[in-house]
Amino acid sequence: MIFTSVEHMHKYCFVVTLGYLSFCQVTRVYVFDYGMYSADFTGPMMVITQKITSLAFEIHDGLMKREEHLKPSQKYLAVRKMPSLLEYLSYNCNFMGILAGPTCSYNDYVAFIEGRCYEPKHLESNGKENGMLKQSDPSPKRDVIQKVCTCALSLMVYLLIYAACPTERVIDDTFMASNPFYIQVLYLYISMLALRPKYYFVWTLADAINNAAGFGFNGYNTDGTPKWDRISNLRILNIEFATSFKMFLDNWNIQTALWLKRVCYERCPYNPTAATFLLSAIWHGAYPGYYLTFVTGIVVTKAARAVRHNVRQHFLGSAALKLIYDVITWFSTQMAICYTVVPFVLLAVGPSIKFYSSWYCCIHLLCVLLVLVLPVKSRRTKQQEQLGSVQASEQNCLSSPDNNCNQKQKAT
Repeated sequence: MIFTSVEHMHKYCFVVTLGYLSFCQVTRVYVFDYGMYSADFTGPMMVITQKITSLAFEIHDGLMKREEHLKPSQKYLAVRKMPSLLEYLSYNCNFMGILAGPTCSYNDYVAFIEGRCYEPKHLESNGKENGMLKQSDPSPKRDVIQKVCTCALSLMVYLLIYAACPTERVIDDTFMASNPFYIQVLYLYISMLALRPKYYFVWTLADAINNAAGFGFNGYNTDGTPKWDRISNLRILNIEFATSFKMFLDNWNIQTALWLKRVCYERCPYNPTAATFLLSAIWHGAYPGYYLTFVTGIVVTKAARAVRHNVRQHFLGSAALKLIYDVITWFSTQMAICYTVVPFVLLAVGPSIKFYSSWYCCIHLLCVLLVLVLPVKSRRTKQQEQLGSVQASEQNCLSSPDNNCNQKQKAT
């Protein structure tokens, strides 16, 4: 930020920080100890990388882009004034999120430091604001206790169940030879179900720490109780009962997903889905298993999008059909997630390829077939169609002799 102009600052920050993070990850994996899957110095660096790059893009949006060129979320996140050195270091290195995050926007952090995050109005039972500001700061005690209990339960589930059902067993020759395929599928699901609480524990504890410090307030519920989920990193029930690949990803590591969306997906002009998954792989580390997982994720995401676009509307005619659709998509989503994530756990190429070979790469082949057969409009095509419809509507308004357009505008 000091050695370059604001116009190109975000690009240089992105390349330098991600490059340095990658260098450290490669050094840790291939120089120090391959397979050392534990907490180390690159963990905090991953969080700081998100913060540095996020702030660089937010400053660029606030100081270089015109208001009408920003999306609504970018308008809120845009930083209109260059932060001081103290503000910059405080945002990146504060004690609450230095180890495990979660990442937050600079504006949210400054609002917390200045005490402005507690200003949202009360909501009445009907969901409308009553215009009264809360007289005292909301207490996070109830949410912190609930999240600490969730941490304890998650840790207990992980320690008790995953030790008995490790993921590595899915590539054990004896296990594969002595069990039919449906047992292997069931075992894989149970193993992944027992593995996820490890992440639930870390992210929920990090969220509780921030809440205990007063950070994370997100307004009030309709019953007047405070919400402390502004920087939450996961929604456990939405993960376990996800009925689509996107729904799972939207509720898993939420702040990282938002970072990927803001710095890559919304700004990449070509194939943003593939670019976002590739960036996620680079950010996670140098293990080949990460890349196998995220490359598989590209194909699965596109296939899931194609199925939803072409099939879902046929199951919305009745509650029974919708229930059938939800059950099928839940099962498909869980299997796709388990299949995709195995290399992320195994880390190395050999074991990962062995697993995919034991499944005959069936989900890869099925997803590729669905992408080729089912038509889906690209994001650019959708944007062009939306722009065309807006322009056509405006043209009709200009050429219309009556006041229908004005009435529609007033109605909206």
